[in-house]
Amino acid sequence: MVRRVLVIRLGALGDFIHSFAPFQAIRQAHPQAHITLLTTRPFVELARSCPWFDTVVEDKRPRIGNFRRLLALRHFLRGFDRVYDLQTSGRTAWYCRLAGKPAGWSGHVPGPALAHGNPWRDDMHTRARQRDQLRMAGLDTVPEPDIDWLLAQARLTPSRLGLELPYALLVPGASPGHPAKCWPARRYGELAAILAERGIRPVVVGGAAEKSQAKSILALCPTALDLTGATTVADVAALAAQAWGAVGNDTGPMHLVALTGCRCLPLFCAKSDPARAAPMGTKPGQVRVLWVRDLALLSVQRVAAALW
Repeated sequence: MVRRVLVIRLGALGDFIHSFAPFQAIRQAHPQAHITLLTTRPFVELARSCPWFDTVVEDKRPRIGNFRRLLALRHFLRGFDRVYDLQTSGRTAWYCRLAGKPAGWSGHVPGPALAHGNPWRDDMHTRARQRDQLRMAGLDTVPEPDIDWLLAQARLTPSRLGLELPYALLVPGASPGHPAKCWPARRYGELAAILAERGIRPVVVGGAAEKSQAKSILALCPTALDLTGATTVADVAALAAQAWGAVGNDTGPMHLVALTGCRCLPLFCAKSDPARAAPMGTKPGQVRVLWVRDLALLSVQRVAAALW
């Protein structure tokens, strides 16, 4: 009987959101088990608000030379009847070996009985790969996740903001290490002006790091609402759930927006492969990807045409 389950998902935000469905499926498959999530610091608070885990543990990422922490990690990893490694990285391959490659380890490392043995796993979209991994571990059904628990946590909802319909979300940020994944802020500003002219209020969302992009957008469209640095994950989900649509770069919040059922237009460049990493919607036609080799060459007219 499986009594103690470990789930490993370390980051980033988009990947963490892609794992909502597997998280839920694992909980449904082991309703009586004590389920622990091992994750990194940015996701601890979000994970603790999820309905799928009994315990959330921060991965301290011990170094090879720190024998005391390595021994503690080995002891921790060997305390579970079943492990679902949804990260499947070089680090978690090392964790599997540190745990002694137990038979109940579901992941990419060959050897354990539940290993994901699909030779094309690295060519699959994250969601498809995880579903296939769980299928090989005996979890045949991975339904779309219920995110009502997340929506219920929102503080900034359209009604509380006095935000009238229709409005559209603009997500101009991306990982700090990948500036090429960003469509220029000026183009977002020009798109915002087009939206405003057509009676759709632009709402800019993102972290505090996107304040400069938001400033550039509002310079071209003063009626846009700047919420950068002010929203939680739950707030973004609640705003997306009622939005007319959303346009954004290849970044974590767009995966969350897609999960709410919002009509999405994610913008991809040569740095990313949408076949493996595009946001996944909940219904056909909800997500339409625009891929260009260089986002600096993507015109506002082409983006606007894709929205209507």
